[in-house]
Amino acid sequence: MADYIAKYLENIRERRVLPEVEPGYLRPLLPEAAPDTPDSWQDVMKDIERVIMPGVTHWHSPQFHAYFPTANSYPALLADMLSGAIGCIGFTWIASPVCTELEVVMMDWLGQLLGLPKEFLAASGGTGGGVIQGTASEATLVALLAAKARTVKRIMEKERQDEFNIVAKLVGYASDQAHSSVERAGMLAGVKMRKVPTDENFGMRGPELWNAIQEDKKKGFIPFYVVGTLGATPACSFDNLREIGEVAKEYNMWHHVDAAYAGSALVCEEFRYLMDGIELAESFNFNPHKWLLVNFDCSAMWIKNANDIVDAFNVDPLYLKHDKQGQAPDYRHWQIPLGRRFRSLKLWFVMRLYGKKGLQEHIRKQVALSHQFEDYVRADPLFELVLPVTLGLVCFRLKVSVSLYMCVL
Repeated sequence: MADYIAKYLENIRERRVLPEVEPGYLRPLLPEAAPDTPDSWQDVMKDIERVIMPGVTHWHSPQFHAYFPTANSYPALLADMLSGAIGCIGFTWIASPVCTELEVVMMDWLGQLLGLPKEFLAASGGTGGGVIQGTASEATLVALLAAKARTVKRIMEKERQDEFNIVAKLVGYASDQAHSSVERAGMLAGVKMRKVPTDENFGMRGPELWNAIQEDKKKGFIPFYVVGTLGATPACSFDNLREIGEVAKEYNMWHHVDAAYAGSALVCEEFRYLMDGIELAESFNFNPHKWLLVNFDCSAMWIKNANDIVDAFNVDPLYLKHDKQGQAPDYRHWQIPLGRRFRSLKLWFVMRLYGKKGLQEHIRKQVALSHQFEDYVRADPLFELVLPVTLGLVCFRLKVSVSLYMCVL
């Protein structure tokens, strides 16, 4: 299998990126039921090409140009193999101590590489720390649920309102460019989410957020949560974190920062201006599995006050208790699932075998390629840029005059 994987990746450019199969293609290729006796390994290997590969979209092909990238590297693949072999389910410290402890340290390493404020790091000795979620969508929902629980608790302690009435009035905010998972998080949490109009560069600004909050407060709603986006999906646009953070602070709202794609670029000092105001946020998330050579799934999330999440998610049955509780994190309290894989191995392998300089070279090379493509667009009379090129995404289109001419033809 190791040989097969190596050959697959070495020759992936020769495969058609998008499968030509139709829905339901697989069932006729397989028996109607599992075999009564074991098949041979040789037959299983043959069926990889016969059954599996015809239905694979090859995300790591150099001809793949859909969505945002998904990361991969040999160090990460090897770490995943070891994780599978160890097979621990690290829901508590005692379930596998190294699964928890390596994650705590690796999230500090990674946070330092990005230049995050020390309040987000466990090594600072405060209440902050990092956790690996499955996706940025999970991180957004986790932060929203923690913000919801904290807000409800605060209001119930001050006023005689029941929880149902408070939740019915809660409203969260994000830009009209924010990922659809933000809206979905509101649906899952049973709270309203409002889209805030963006400026000419598709970024959310403080004044627009403030105006939206004023309108909602007049209607009796309770602002409690706002998502600032770095590198929004439609056009890789950037919200003004400092302005948003000031507004969030004024209204005691949880400010979560979603940098799913763009966060990887922060390993390079020249891109850290993009997160100006991050010290005002309460949580921050990005996906190393998008651009930082760590394969899926590995979504890095930091929280300034982990107690807010633990308080929201803490269910402590007798069979999960252990005598070391309180001395190290039990990450089951930091996430939606109970069980978790040994994902920090991937971070450890990648950061050690590439180092800070290797990761920076990887990002800078791809950003340089995007600027090279930007030059091609500028030199072509048929196309124009929609937005300035900041990272690895180039937003371009046919010129309006050309489009009209083509329609006439």
